[in-house]
Amino acid sequence: MRILFSVCMMLLTLTVTAQKGLPEDFLSSEFHKNRREALRTQMPENSVAVFFSNPVRNRANDVDYVYHQDPNFYYLTGYKEPHAVLVVFSEYQTNSEGKRYNEILYVQERNARAEQWTGYRLGVEGAKEQLGFEMAFNGKEFLESGIDFTSFDSVLYFDFKDDYRDSKRNTADLYSLIQSFKQQIHVLEAFDIDNKKDQIEEEQDTQVVQSKVKTDTRTLGRLMAGLREVKTDEEMVLLKKAVRISAMGQREVMKAMHPNMSETEVQGVHEYVYKKYGSEYEGYPSIVGAGHNGCVLHYIENNKTKLGNDLVLMDLGAEYHGYTADVTRTIPANGKFSKEQKQIYDLVYEAQEAGINATIVGNSTRDTDAASREIINKGLVKLGIAKNEADARQYFPHGTSHHIGLDVHDTNLRGAFVPNMVITVEPGIYIPEGSDCDEKWWGIAVRIEDDILITENGPINLSAEAPRKSDEIEALMKEESVLSGLQLPKLD
Repeated sequence: MRILFSVCMMLLTLTVTAQKGLPEDFLSSEFHKNRREALRTQMPENSVAVFFSNPVRNRANDVDYVYHQDPNFYYLTGYKEPHAVLVVFSEYQTNSEGKRYNEILYVQERNARAEQWTGYRLGVEGAKEQLGFEMAFNGKEFLESGIDFTSFDSVLYFDFKDDYRDSKRNTADLYSLIQSFKQQIHVLEAFDIDNKKDQIEEEQDTQVVQSKVKTDTRTLGRLMAGLREVKTDEEMVLLKKAVRISAMGQREVMKAMHPNMSETEVQGVHEYVYKKYGSEYEGYPSIVGAGHNGCVLHYIENNKTKLGNDLVLMDLGAEYHGYTADVTRTIPANGKFSKEQKQIYDLVYEAQEAGINATIVGNSTRDTDAASREIINKGLVKLGIAKNEADARQYFPHGTSHHIGLDVHDTNLRGAFVPNMVITVEPGIYIPEGSDCDEKWWGIAVRIEDDILITENGPINLSAEAPRKSDEIEALMKEESVLSGLQLPKLD
């Protein structure tokens, strides 16, 4: 027994030691605390909000995808691990010991053997010391939380997507936490009952348990969107860095690109630059589409082996400490736009300029879209590609703007712009092979996308370090790349 204890203590020591040398520019615990307080002030009187961490998603067999926290959960807690619950009360509560509290965080329990395989866990003490929670417990304590949800006028939560697994071995995994919550608020469905008969025998003959709890799965989304759509100064530090990293990736690829590269290699250069600057992830699957592949709006195969003389549409964004950029550039693989490529490119550039100029306080994404679309519609008719402006829609089938932040398509209330919102402006023209126009235009796809900060004094292009004008792109592509001398051994 003493040996086992010593081994566990040694493993815990190793996992704690492994945490040294981490980045120190994450959001502060004070930021997350302030965000919880901001939420609390907007919650209905006598209400409680319950948030769950993201599920662990399986990749294949015993290998899971890299874990990524639910953005709302991270925004309010800073906690990056799975199997957790956050409970926020609109007013202070008092426990049996007379202690007052208005929030509780339930986290996954520390486990020396598990941490040897999957890494350090924050645990209850870490949640208190590093995240600033006064009330923190292991997740298994949520299973019998003692919270009387019937005493609240409304219980706020996001409707479940049922994309989580029962790990069987972990009695406090996300599956168990959600099932427990459903029992506590009395909204278990027949499927849940069939799978939990041993726990709720008294409900075996019931198809749907009628709730005495006033549940609300809509309000919380609106409240969180209202908070997250306007970035704080602390958030802007991280978001700006994510955008600058992404712009640097575009610059380096412009210098490194040549016709014999593959789409995958281009993707790799972008993502190498991201890692070099400390970006943990990509904000979304990287899009590198040469020629006709660029006409597929969310093309992620990136498997064309040679770029040739095609235009290459590159839509990628670095994620830095949770915040993601979204930057697109379209460049000629051989370093020089053809006549037709340049005509389409310059038309998209003109449309983007109009969209950026419309990114002002009081406008909305409808205005940026209208400004960009008017120029593209008229331009396509003038070039003879579209028969009329209505026909031009097929060549520009998506919207021009969306918010960015903790999500690449960040949650928002779809209202008027206010200062410290950050949106994209990304018009595009896509002419697939076989289109009803002169085939000299076939296979040309152009999108230019920048991340725009809205201020009282007008828009600021956060990704301007990546050239946008066609002549500036051609000039940068003539410069020597730091990767030019990289030669790997050939593999037979």
